[in-house]
Amino acid sequence: MAPAPEPTETRNGNCFELAAVTQTRGERTVLSDLTVDLPDGGLTALIGPSGSGKTSMLRLLNRLDDPVSGEIRFRGAPLSTYPVFSIRRRVGFVFQAPTMFAGSVADNLLTAHQLGRNGKQPVAAGRIEQLLRVVELDADYARREATDLSGGEKQRVALARALITDPEVLLLDEPTAALDPEVADRLIQTLCRLRDETGLTIVMVTHRLIEAKLASTYTVMLEAGQVLEAGPTARLLARPEHARTREYIASAG
Repeated sequence: MAPAPEPTETRNGNCFELAAVTQTRGERTVLSDLTVDLPDGGLTALIGPSGSGKTSMLRLLNRLDDPVSGEIRFRGAPLSTYPVFSIRRRVGFVFQAPTMFAGSVADNLLTAHQLGRNGKQPVAAGRIEQLLRVVELDADYARREATDLSGGEKQRVALARALITDPEVLLLDEPTAALDPEVADRLIQTLCRLRDETGLTIVMVTHRLIEAKLASTYTVMLEAGQVLEAGPTARLLARPEHARTREYIASAG
């Protein structure tokens, strides 16, 4: 059976558009009438206090979850009209505490490649080593047992594993939460380089405002499952329009 065709897309400057989106967890509403546009290109930071709905919003963007109401559009087309497998090849996801597959680092990347958009094609010669360099790991990491790596090394392997499918968008759920400050800073520098050199669109949940300030080009402030405000990072962090945003920035600074 031929795969279902993908919907017709339009490029209007937004990667995702969320309109009146509601999401629940059991009996609890975690997103309520959430409406926001996320720009194409650059790095968008999702900020806000714990429980504000940041991760719940992120999980909707590659259909790990679907909303109970409202609409999400990807490149102008309804996200719900894309086959789930297709959207997950195009929109990669790196979890806060990534799980390594059994085997070597190379095995991890090869498994992701086989599951991804180019899975029927062999991995190009040198591709694994090239991706390891992109995430600032030496080529000899390819032979290392993935489950034996440190937390920072696993996070970089997870990043390389997501990149091997050549995604158009990369979603990151608090990628530095379990890392010490020095390792976290180096990972953020890597993300900045990816943003600038590859044109990859990145959406990142972070609870560290310094990361939003250093890495992001656009910021969305959430609280209680709703967007309080959104805009270019330099403007939003320097001149927030909403009183609650000002309080949050002051308390986190």
